[in-house]
Amino acid sequence: MSKVIVVTDSNSGITQNQAKEFGIVVIPMPFYINGQMYYEDIDLTQEQFYQKLTKGGEIKTSMPIVGEVTEQWDQLLEEYDEIVHIPMSSGLSSSCETAMMLSQDYDGRVQVVNNQRISVTMRQSVLDAKMLAEHGKSAAEIKDILEKDKFESSIYIMVDTLEYLKKGGRITPAAAALGTLLKLKPVLQIQGEKLDSFAKARTVRQAKSMMLDAMKTDFEKRFGSPDGKLMNLAVAYTHDYAAAEEFKKEAEAVFPNNEIVINPLSLSVSCHIGPGALAIACSKCIKTER
Repeated sequence: MSKVIVVTDSNSGITQNQAKEFGIVVIPMPFYINGQMYYEDIDLTQEQFYQKLTKGGEIKTSMPIVGEVTEQWDQLLEEYDEIVHIPMSSGLSSSCETAMMLSQDYDGRVQVVNNQRISVTMRQSVLDAKMLAEHGKSAAEIKDILEKDKFESSIYIMVDTLEYLKKGGRITPAAAALGTLLKLKPVLQIQGEKLDSFAKARTVRQAKSMMLDAMKTDFEKRFGSPDGKLMNLAVAYTHDYAAAEEFKKEAEAVFPNNEIVINPLSLSVSCHIGPGALAIACSKCIKTER
């Protein structure tokens, strides 16, 4: 049986301490803030990130540095037979395509998974990969299983402020001004490839209701699990854990059969939507017998 290690990056939202606990490796994502480079969870904490964001700092995301990725792989392959590398969705970054190109020099020992996920659903893919490795699956088998299930996930996000969508060019200044005047709370969705609009709410309460209803519909119609027993479910947030705890209680009332975890949205998502966002995310449970 091959000795397999799972590698991801901090777009998964998995911290360095959690990586040690899970027995995986997390490559920190670089961020450029006012021209200076920081590494997520190395010299840039969530709190520091939001301080710089809310003070108007110019924040740009970047893909992992190529040499750092291959150096990490080379070190791991001295101890492990194979690597399963899980980057963020190819629809959101070129880091997946780059990793796949780099892996061609490793004679199949590095399997890059393009399973179209980001943040909390990407996190679940990493945990699934670790579980599959523990059940004796090879890196290639894990890649096939995760890619087969790549669209078996869903995320809905309520944005508290339109400032960062405007700043990132996702909405026009006029639309942002009108939305702010009307106190709109946009609900966005991630269904694999990219961040898209889903609905507009007038209040946080209405937005949360929309997200719970949308997730309930997904359970029933997309995933064939109206009781939720086939689904992993998570509540996510940006910089407001108390609001996430409250939303979790509301979600538990709608989905009593699910154990709901709370995790922060990764900074790569947060920089585009700002603080105060709430999200609910699901992914279909992986079966180990495949």
